[in-house]
Amino acid sequence: MTASRRVSPQFIVLAGCLVALITFGPRASAGLFQIPMTAEFGWGREVFSLAIAVQNLLWGVGQPFAGAIADRYGSLRVLSVGAVLYAVGLVVMAYASTPGSMTLGAGVLIGFGLSGCSFNLVLGAFSKLLPDEWRPMAFGAGTAAGSFGQFLFPPIGNVLIDTLGWHQALIIFAASVLLVLPLSLALATKPASDASPGTASVPGQSIKQALTEAFRHRSYVLLVLGFFTCGFQLAFITAHLPAYIRDAGLSASVGGWTLAVIGLANAFGSLSSGWLSTRMSKRWLLAWIYLGRSVAIAVFILLPATPFTSIAFGVSIGLLWLSTVPPTSSLVMLMFGTRYMAMLYGFAFFSHQVGGFLGVLLGGMFYEIYGNYTLVWWLSVALGIISALINLPIKEKPVERVPALQPAE
Repeated sequence: MTASRRVSPQFIVLAGCLVALITFGPRASAGLFQIPMTAEFGWGREVFSLAIAVQNLLWGVGQPFAGAIADRYGSLRVLSVGAVLYAVGLVVMAYASTPGSMTLGAGVLIGFGLSGCSFNLVLGAFSKLLPDEWRPMAFGAGTAAGSFGQFLFPPIGNVLIDTLGWHQALIIFAASVLLVLPLSLALATKPASDASPGTASVPGQSIKQALTEAFRHRSYVLLVLGFFTCGFQLAFITAHLPAYIRDAGLSASVGGWTLAVIGLANAFGSLSSGWLSTRMSKRWLLAWIYLGRSVAIAVFILLPATPFTSIAFGVSIGLLWLSTVPPTSSLVMLMFGTRYMAMLYGFAFFSHQVGGFLGVLLGGMFYEIYGNYTLVWWLSVALGIISALINLPIKEKPVERVPALQPAE
């Protein structure tokens, strides 16, 4: 009896959404810790930026491997190990007193932990456990739940930092991540040999064959390249927006609430994107999302920073924040089926995280050189326009295969 029969689709979606919420929350709150940590230890912002940049990069590096292991052996162990690594990383970050220990905790451990328990693994489990008609909206719901974690955790983080201190705030966040362990039971998938391949999947196809097929497919490569911008913009804003707002003379609470508003608006944006993914061209949806981000960023940096403009930016960018995920994941599944969904989406996410690595790193480096974030803001605008154009030539259909590779009748 498969997991999908033992557990109702409603409960699978609920458990997956809770996992996405819990794992996204602490990570989305990282920017709140930059100023108190750098002030306590006398670090430049490049130290914090490097650690978070490493986190983004290793999250991306680990994602395809975590996805491949989950595809081959099932998701339960991957989710559990990822949650433990994530929690340990938060504890190490809480007691870090040197740049090296900061990079180990916030960068290496949390980065690899996220690769094993974040919403990407949840989407992969959804693709295998849920009926076809549930998947697009479930992708949107899982993404929206991660967004709600971003709404929920930053204000809590601000309160914890103000009342208990940033060390204790990280310890509490670590304890919350361990809730993933019992929730992951509902997301357990069976090994690939027993899994039922999707419409476009090939029975007996190896990991090597799947990767070769994917990276020879022009539309998949374009999708992967476009996803780079998503990571660049999101990681830069998450890590540096609170500091940017503080530099403008506003209070720390404005930065925390702006991140929270991004998360809340993202919940609506992700659900809407999941719904739209079933009703319009996914490539055009992605193009409009990337272009919309560029417009939102340009307007924000051209206007004086005030509480109103900050919150308004949070709403506008939040509606477009992770709304790229439902159409991107749906396109991967449409092109190649569900069997290697977690792995192939993992490689797209690797591109996303390389962008995130550069967004965070360049933000810290250019701030130390120029004393502001202006250059990186405008680079984000340019990349958004480029990605909008990159997605337009994508073909929204299953990959064409020679007869020998077609699914058996």
